[in-house]
Amino acid sequence: MEIRHYLNEQRQVVDLALEKYMLKPQGPFARHIESMRYSLFVGGKRLRPILCLAAADTIDPGCTAREKLLPVACALECIHTYSLIHDDLPAMDNDDLRRGKPTNHRLYGEAGAILAGDGLLTWAFDLLTGQDSVLPPESLLQITHLIARAAGSLGMVGGQALDIAYENKEFPFELLQTIHRSKTGALLTCAVQAGAVGAGATPEETEAMVHYGDRIGLAFQIVDDLLDVTASTEQLGKTAGGDAKKGKATYPAYFGVDKSRKMALEAVTAAKDALAGFQEKAAPLLAIADYIYARSN
Repeated sequence: MEIRHYLNEQRQVVDLALEKYMLKPQGPFARHIESMRYSLFVGGKRLRPILCLAAADTIDPGCTAREKLLPVACALECIHTYSLIHDDLPAMDNDDLRRGKPTNHRLYGEAGAILAGDGLLTWAFDLLTGQDSVLPPESLLQITHLIARAAGSLGMVGGQALDIAYENKEFPFELLQTIHRSKTGALLTCAVQAGAVGAGATPEETEAMVHYGDRIGLAFQIVDDLLDVTASTEQLGKTAGGDAKKGKATYPAYFGVDKSRKMALEAVTAAKDALAGFQEKAAPLLAIADYIYARSN
């Protein structure tokens, strides 16, 4: 599989769906919606929605679940985008660039950026439960619960809180694992799990998908840590070297670049092993795992 072609093709599918489902900048809330749309459409790999759709395709190769899951995929991207807007705020990472463009608060002010993030988060749940949702009620309820848990205080938000609380402090490696598993891994794992549930996966198939998601989530964060050390601001689309300046504990800080790269590869290998039972049906997910690691080189 030519992964870059696949990712580009799937990104276009997601972008078309986002344009279809996203609020339009008109009426009394036009400026607020404009700020939401700015960050949502400024770029991005769309990895979480693509993982959701790829998992569904693996469970249901006939793609009959794919259309039903497009609102779910778009909701995942809205939540991811909201988290980036808030991460970039002066009270958190204080970044001026995201995806090579000015961060939301640089254009719309801090209050506008906070509200843009709030708007995207709540719009995600509107998408999940609104008139465009055609999933069976039991699947929809399960997916909504999974996303709320992954995005909230026991997942992404909790991981961010720990990440900020322990800047410039010594803490054990186990806590770094918790931060990474929560801040980054939770929503990636949830994306895969949601796609599997929406496609009617068995408990055994869902368990395999969760293990795959957990391992690619770890690999993704290790690679992000590596890129912050080894890539330029132009390559990253955001300020390079920010982790060290903020005193964040990262895999390269603990283990160095070479061992961190090896650990990322081990995580990717474990992710691919988890999908062995799906054979060729899992080709897109296997290729995505390899793509995540390839970013580190």
